[in-house]
Amino acid sequence: MKNTHTTQQFFRLLVAGVCFAVVTLPAAAVEFKTPDGNWTFSISGNVNVHYIYSDCESSPVPIAQGLACTGTPSGNNVSNVSNGLLPAAFSFGVTTTQNGIDIGAHLGLYPGIAANDGGSPNLQQTATAVGTNTALATTGLDVRQVYMTFGNKEMGTFTLGRNIGLFGADVILNDMTLPGVGVAGGSSGAAPANTTLGSIGLGYIYTDWLAQIDYTTPDISGFSFTVGIFDPLNSIGDTGTTAGKKAPGIHAKVSDTVDLGGGNKLYVSVAALEQKQDHFTGTTTYDYDGTGIDVFAKWTWTALEAFGYYYHGDGIGTTGLFVLSSDGLGNKRSSSGYMAQATYKFGDLKIGANYGVSKLDCASAADCAAVPTLVEKNRKVTVGGYYSLTKNLTLLAEVSDVHADAHNGTSNHSKNGNIGAFVSF
Repeated sequence: MKNTHTTQQFFRLLVAGVCFAVVTLPAAAVEFKTPDGNWTFSISGNVNVHYIYSDCESSPVPIAQGLACTGTPSGNNVSNVSNGLLPAAFSFGVTTTQNGIDIGAHLGLYPGIAANDGGSPNLQQTATAVGTNTALATTGLDVRQVYMTFGNKEMGTFTLGRNIGLFGADVILNDMTLPGVGVAGGSSGAAPANTTLGSIGLGYIYTDWLAQIDYTTPDISGFSFTVGIFDPLNSIGDTGTTAGKKAPGIHAKVSDTVDLGGGNKLYVSVAALEQKQDHFTGTTTYDYDGTGIDVFAKWTWTALEAFGYYYHGDGIGTTGLFVLSSDGLGNKRSSSGYMAQATYKFGDLKIGANYGVSKLDCASAADCAAVPTLVEKNRKVTVGGYYSLTKNLTLLAEVSDVHADAHNGTSNHSKNGNIGAFVSF
């Protein structure tokens, strides 16, 4: 039960902090220049709202990091009005060019509509784990993005600050459920979380927003390479006390875009990361090296888009980076997953489907025996329709079917559907 409790805590943190809006919006929906023309200020963003209906597992069994929703005391069917995978977003930017170098700074603010504080804002009451959706409740503001850039087309670009990661970024940014809901996950409860899961943990690991220093090469006929360091993340699920990291995490990504002609285009990327974990329990210390690699390929042909994605990791966990990444004693768990998606546009209507699987292996037979309810596999399928009522307003509907399987053979199953609207500016 201790592992299950840890998983529940992480799950709430994850769905409360997921935000990807800035990378899906226009670079500068509204912009203006200073009178001298030296600085350009911009703002872009989105607001999205969905009605979500979930049919959760009626007789759930505990599955550590299982992502199928489970029944509540009020019943197995749950209704919510909530954000989807994205919270709302207001992204501010400022750019200039000095001595031939392009300089920029960016700040992203991400409010939700779900209740994150169960008390009056005047009294500053702290919300409990359940029951936050009550009278006088307030929503939350997530400040996940603040970074600077400098460079030019000849020298490449340096990025310093908190921004989206590299590993797992391409798949989530191309996930058709990004403006929608996908898997409801933690939103299916009496007190909905600030965001849904989309396909996180069901085909890919959450890329996250990370403090980082990166360098990206100039674009060479569609080819580019990025390498950098990031502030090392602490693991979730390990025992003992987390020791300070001696070295930063390292991540890298190479990508290439090839125009095949006739409306055919192929984009391919490979990303990787490495980071060490260090812990001590009394007089005992242990450490392990977490590594991961992924491959993403997208083919575009006029109105058709299709992609395939695969990842493999040792000691990086599942759903989120370094979540249940070891048996708690430094013995690494391997993880892997894949996702496939296809969408087609009929004028203003886009229809699509995707299927994803995320797997987590026990570190050993003893690990499986100690935590028999450890998730072995999370899998789901989503079908959706997305109608562009105007250039900036999209109406959408989705249905998702989710299965969570544990290493001891138990499983949970849930379904959810949603309708909603997404406006960007």
